Amino acid sequence: MRSRLTRISLADFRSYDRVELELDGASAFLFGPNGAGKTNFLEAVSFFSPGRGLRGAALAEVGRRLPGESEGAAWAVSADVAAGDASIRIGTGVESAEAARRVARVAGEPAAVAAFAQHLRPIWLTPAHDRLFLDGASERRRFLDRLVFTAAPGHASDVASYERAQRERMRLLTAGPSDPAWLDALEAQAARAGARVAAARAQAVAALAGEIGARDEGAFPAAIIRLTGEWEQLAGDGMAIDEIGSRLSAALAQSRSRDAAAGRALRGPHRTDLTVMHRQQGRPAAQCSTGEQKALILNLILAQAGRLSRANSAPNPILLLDEVAAHLDQARRAALFDEIEALSLQAFLTGTDEALFETLKGRALRVRVDASNLTVLDP
Repeated sequence: MRSRLTRISLADFRSYDRVELELDGASAFLFGPNGAGKTNFLEAVSFFSPGRGLRGAALAEVGRRLPGESEGAAWAVSADVAAGDASIRIGTGVESAEAARRVARVAGEPAAVAAFAQHLRPIWLTPAHDRLFLDGASERRRFLDRLVFTAAPGHASDVASYERAQRERMRLLTAGPSDPAWLDALEAQAARAGARVAAARAQAVAALAGEIGARDEGAFPAAIIRLTGEWEQLAGDGMAIDEIGSRLSAALAQSRSRDAAAGRALRGPHRTDLTVMHRQQGRPAAQCSTGEQKALILNLILAQAGRLSRANSAPNPILLLDEVAAHLDQARRAALFDEIEALSLQAFLTGTDEALFETLKGRALRVRVDASNLTVLDP
C-alpha cells in the first residue's frame, strides 16, 4: 500500500510555535544551521509510532517552552496521509503539560497509538546511531526492534509488555515482598510476551538476511547479521512460541535467587544482541571505519524498506534520516538518493549544508529551516 504524507502540522512542539508543511506526497530535504529545528521536525513525524520518538524523550520534554518556563506546553502533531485515492488525517499529542500519556486520533476519532501503523511506519536513523556497533547491546536491540515493528506492528506492544512484567518482577525480587503466586503470574506474562518478541526478531532477521543476500552490494556494503539470544535461536530452529514461553517461564522461576542477588534478570530476550559483520571485509562492524559503519546501517534500513515496499498489504515505510550525509562520500550520497527514489519511498533528510543534497534537487522539496521557520524553495 503506497502511503504518503501530504501535509504535516506542528503546534507547540519543541522549538515550533505553529508550522505546516505541504508535501503533496514528495520527499523533502531540510537544511539550515545547527539548532534551527531540523531534527525537531523529524522527531515530530517519528511520534506517529509507539514509544518516545527518535530522541527517546519523555512527553514533558517535548512541549514548547518559552524562556524562563520550567514546563513545556501541551503539544500536537497532525498529518494527512494519502494511500491511492483515499486520504486520512492522523494526529497525536498531549492535552496538558502534565499528561502522563499522549492521545491519538485517526480520522478525528480517538484511537490507540498502535493504530498509526495501519497508515504509515516511520524508520529513522540519527547521529546517535553512529555508535550503534560500539555501544552496548541495548541500543542494537532497540534498533532491531524498530525494524521488526515496521513489518509486525504488534511487536511494539509485546516488547512493552515483556519489559513491564520484568520490571515488576525485579521490584518484587529486590524490594519485596516476593509473593510466589504474584511472581508466578508476572513470569508467565513475561514469558508469553518474551516468546513472541523472540519469534518476531528471529523471523525478521532471517527475512532481512535473505533480502541483503539478494541485493546488489553497490555503494552499500552487505552485512552478515545474526542474533545471539538463546530464545531467538529456539525460534529460528522452529520451536513453537508456546513451547518457548514454557521454557522461558521455567527459566525465570529457577533464577529468582540469582536475579535477586544480581539486581537484574540474567536470562530472557532482553539479553539478546544483534551481531553485524562486513561481508566483504570479513570483520565485525565495530572494527570498520565510521563511514563503513554508517553504510552498513543504511544497508540494513534500505533492505528492510525494500522488502516492505513490495508488500501490498501494509503501508510502505517513511524514512527519517537525520544528518545522514555526514559520513557519506559524494558517491554514496547519490546512491542513497537513487535507491530511495527507486524504491518509491518517501524520505525526510536533514543537513546543515544544502550542497550535500545537490543530486536531490528537482526530486525532493528543498526546505530551508531557520529559527524553526520552514521555507519551501524553488526546485
